[in-house]
Amino acid sequence: MPEDDPRRRYIANLQGEVDGAALYRTLAETEKNPQLAQVYRRLAAIEEAHAEYWKDHIAAIDQRVPKLRPGFRARALGWLARRFGQAFVLPTVDTLEHLDSGTYDAQPEAVAGGLPAAERSHARIIEALASGAPGALSGAALARLEGRHRGMGGNALRAAVLGANDGLVSNMSLVMGVAGADLAPHAILVTGLAGLLAGAFSMALGEWLSVNTARESAQRQIATEADELEQVPEEEKEELSLIYQAKGLPEDLAKSLAERLIANKKTALDTLVREELGIDPEELGGSAWAAGSTSFLLFTVGAIFPVAPYFALAGLPAIIASLLASGVALFLIGSGATLFTGRGVVFSGTRQLLVGFAAAGVTFGIGKLIGIAVTG
Repeated sequence: MPEDDPRRRYIANLQGEVDGAALYRTLAETEKNPQLAQVYRRLAAIEEAHAEYWKDHIAAIDQRVPKLRPGFRARALGWLARRFGQAFVLPTVDTLEHLDSGTYDAQPEAVAGGLPAAERSHARIIEALASGAPGALSGAALARLEGRHRGMGGNALRAAVLGANDGLVSNMSLVMGVAGADLAPHAILVTGLAGLLAGAFSMALGEWLSVNTARESAQRQIATEADELEQVPEEEKEELSLIYQAKGLPEDLAKSLAERLIANKKTALDTLVREELGIDPEELGGSAWAAGSTSFLLFTVGAIFPVAPYFALAGLPAIIASLLASGVALFLIGSGATLFTGRGVVFSGTRQLLVGFAAAGVTFGIGKLIGIAVTG
């Protein structure tokens, strides 16, 4: 942001605070746990106070204070939270908060108002909400977080975007490659569908194997922990006490808590598995079949765009239609990536479009050369 244009900088800051407040209000509305909802409302109130701070600065140099609405990213994340739940968007919100946490450090007006410290505090709170970090919150809120968010194991929104992108780019490149070789339209269609199915099954099997392996590993660790609890309960009690001390509890309170928990073997095992191994015994990484099915579906959604026009068209019209359909999908996927990169919609969409078309152009050229070499 140019130093000689403070109004533009203030408006950009104001937009960020408006977006943050709107998103936190949405998360508060969709949160069923009253304690967590209150956390989101408090975050929203702070963002709204920051918005007023920047409105005052804008008014001081220009009486025209703009009335800003939440931007695309805030609205999209809010919509996703309502449809798919907060666990789906929290890792993305966490990433964005960390990207934005240093925005105010070099702005004297923000430093004077204490905004940099507040933004870093927000980033730490959202990180705790996204990861269920032990000790970040207390009481029932911590227990709720540990059971609900740790099972995400990553950013589901990012995985969805990348899964569809894999199917789109790989199958578009395949279709353009065989189109460059001047194969018959029906051969291109068959090749495109074969590429779709091969890629989707490969992705699904890989995801199923990954989740299933992680699940079996977790089960083995739980069984080992159960055996240790049965054989050496005193050592397990000491481990649990040390874990709580590491979280900041006084030694006497940590030992007392460990003593009460270890008295009930079922509760003790559940606590040790969560605290010592970082595993949610109710989730165990989720369903391998659900993960595989989702991966299959996401890849298929992306891969169908370049091949669909060949059901009705042939020759150059089919190639143009395939590129147009793929181009629209590439731009949309690039735009979706802004939800976790923080870049502009036009920039991200255009970049994705150019990179995808570059890959298609290379494979088309190689296919052309192969076609000439084979047919002479």
